[in-house]
Amino acid sequence: MATIKPIKSTKPIKRIGILTAGGDSPGLNAAIRAVGKTAVGQYGWELIGFRDGFLGMIEDRWVNLDKRGLVGMLTLGGTVLGTSRDKPHRMPVAGGGTRDMTAAIVKTYRRHKLDALVCIGGGGTHKNAARLIAQGLNIVSLPKTIDNDVALTDDTIGFDTALGIATEVLDRLHSTAHSHHRIIIAEIMGHRAGWLALGAGIAGGADVILIPEIPYDVEKVAAAIRLRSEHGSNFSIVAVAEGALPKADATELTQLLARRDKASTDVARKAAKQALSAWDKARAGHTMRLAKQLEELTHLEARVTILGYVQRGGTPSCHDRLLATRLGTAAVEFIREGKFGQMVASRGDNLVAVPIAKVAKSIKVVPANHWWVEAARRVATCMGD
Repeated sequence: MATIKPIKSTKPIKRIGILTAGGDSPGLNAAIRAVGKTAVGQYGWELIGFRDGFLGMIEDRWVNLDKRGLVGMLTLGGTVLGTSRDKPHRMPVAGGGTRDMTAAIVKTYRRHKLDALVCIGGGGTHKNAARLIAQGLNIVSLPKTIDNDVALTDDTIGFDTALGIATEVLDRLHSTAHSHHRIIIAEIMGHRAGWLALGAGIAGGADVILIPEIPYDVEKVAAAIRLRSEHGSNFSIVAVAEGALPKADATELTQLLARRDKASTDVARKAAKQALSAWDKARAGHTMRLAKQLEELTHLEARVTILGYVQRGGTPSCHDRLLATRLGTAAVEFIREGKFGQMVASRGDNLVAVPIAKVAKSIKVVPANHWWVEAARRVATCMGD
């Protein structure tokens, strides 16, 4: 698809749009509110919200977000606009196959005479936003995901709340693990990045933490649990990210990803993606298999708790409300200053503009020498390696 020159004008900003895409996260409504109260209340712009992410732009489903519509949103979980994981360039069609609906979004953007669009989301959202920027849309984005894996920002909307929820679950699991002399395995979200499992594991006092970035050896995990038993501890808590891998699987995944990245034709890329998808499906239930292996190796009873979507729900934490408000107000300033094609990133005490195209190219994973990892090891937490 040909690249269109960005829509830029010297006339004042009058109307902007906003959408939330990808998985829901606590703090999304706080971010919508921050954008709205700044854009509408401070600058007198019009703000329209699109329903269900990019799908709402394709189908032109929207709602006017005036001052009255922004009341009572700060403490609400989820997103009042709804969300979806639809990819505009690959929308399913009846009878199978996909269709590129990017042009429909461009038409909606122009039909509403938008001066800019705010996209709030994670990795997939930033990839979609980058494609729309190439078509001339003025976009500013905000990083959102409970996984904290958006590249080039320290923090993402929703992570702190999910971290608190996962930590509380581990706190509660300690009592039942101790009472019944069991291994309790808590599966925590994090498909490619282990920030959530690592942070919750440390804060919740897990004895073993397994994350995607550090492939594990089940024999070493079992040895750590047996050692605890020998020293008088009759239970163990294992915090495992959903994407954690034993070493053999990690090697296989690396090969599949390399095959996908090296594919030079559409046919080869499609085949590589299908192989990767089949591999992912074959690993379904891996936490249950881990539990069975640990039972066999330690002769202790093991039970699995899968936190699942409970990590996404509920009222956002104070930190996420503050972060969302800070990022949302900054997004409006970016628009006012003409800083388009940028994500508002949190860097220490500062907010910086990061090109969305760069964000879309990578994810933020846990470095092997990150201080969280080093702290976990110093308190004798087994990392599986």
